[in-house]
Amino acid sequence: MGKTVLAIDIGSTKICAIIARIEDSGSIAIIGAGVNKAQGLKRGTITNIELASRSIKQAVNNAKRVAATDVKSAIVSISGSYTKSLNSTGIVNIQNKEISFKEIERVMQTSLYNANIPNEYEVLHALPYNFKVDEQDYIEDPLGMNASRLEVETHIITTQKSNLNNLKKAVQGADIEVENIILGGYASSISTINDDEKELGVAVIDMGGNTSNLTIHSGSAIRYNEFLGVGSNHITNDLSMALHTPLSVADSVKIDFGSLLSPNNDLIELPLIGDDSNTHEVSLEVVYNVVYARVEETLMILAQFIENSGLKDKLGAGIVLTGGLSKIPGIRELAVATFDSGPVRLAKPKVMEGLFDDLKGPEFASAIGLVMYSCSNYTPYEIDVNKHVRHSNEIPVENSSVDFLSEPEIPVAPLSIRKEKEEELVKLPSKKEKKSDEASSISKFWNWATQLF
Repeated sequence: MGKTVLAIDIGSTKICAIIARIEDSGSIAIIGAGVNKAQGLKRGTITNIELASRSIKQAVNNAKRVAATDVKSAIVSISGSYTKSLNSTGIVNIQNKEISFKEIERVMQTSLYNANIPNEYEVLHALPYNFKVDEQDYIEDPLGMNASRLEVETHIITTQKSNLNNLKKAVQGADIEVENIILGGYASSISTINDDEKELGVAVIDMGGNTSNLTIHSGSAIRYNEFLGVGSNHITNDLSMALHTPLSVADSVKIDFGSLLSPNNDLIELPLIGDDSNTHEVSLEVVYNVVYARVEETLMILAQFIENSGLKDKLGAGIVLTGGLSKIPGIRELAVATFDSGPVRLAKPKVMEGLFDDLKGPEFASAIGLVMYSCSNYTPYEIDVNKHVRHSNEIPVENSSVDFLSEPEIPVAPLSIRKEKEEELVKLPSKKEKKSDEASSISKFWNWATQLF
């Protein structure tokens, strides 16, 4: 049968909607896409719901027109801004001595329950990075193993509930229901790195228009994520101020002449801010210096993030750069000089059937990653924003949606734990059964005593 999915990447500068057909075999075919300028957003967060809804609706309608199909629900990306991450652990005993999916679900829910997440925050992803079976560490997949105890260490990514609700309202304003919400940096890593890089350890940096998202993978799981509110638009702003020219002209200068390879003494003629009738000449060496200073500063901050993560020595596969800013000539050479973490490569999203040429650039890594996530291309186990425990071999569930409006008044234990306690309570004997058992044991003792004497 297969299914049709809609992925909406809500970036700081653009909205990208992709419609894809996913067959039962797992093959993906892109059948429609639409891109629109982002409005009502700042640094990837909603600042005007009405404007954001218009931008989303325009991109979605363009994708529907190309695909000649109608999709009512979507998987949506969310910026790493205002996210907080923490690590937690969970331990459960295995009663039947064999680990089933029920025990894996129970230990993951336990780690989530032990995290003590503030009420104003919602879980975006709960990603296990270390399963421990009895005394054995770093089990890749504990399913089906014999054990008496199962432990898990989990990396939990949370974001403010208001942030999620505003995002959901903006998408619903475009007549689309939210099926799932994925961290943008997580989606970018899905479409750009392979299993070997995950196993060796790799840092993926998605450098967009106004933001840069960092995710560190180690042992096929996300161990760290961080956000920096700096992107290629900051270069445009710097050029506009340094060259005294309008923003639109500065953006064209960045695209046409922005480079990190070597300075150039050639002159270009640019209009003045507020006076298009007058122009002045500017050396391309000034353009080089402005671009170099901003990109170097950004890379140095990201390098400090990697240092702070405590995982720098685990990056065997080095650094992967993607996103629109990674298209600047010479950024790889500068990154190699800035990062002391092994090799650096520039990544584009993985090629798939029907992928339009316009979508093959690194700026669409997050959008393609959302489509791949819909095809179960995620970590072996995780808890998503719907509180659903997912595993990479599951059968996708359709027509699910995210609801953040109803909140329990008091903390509630995970469902699997509550069920287990209920089963234990059902097994308790009644008072009459206790009395009859006691009477039976007394009579047995009396018979044994009379026979003995």
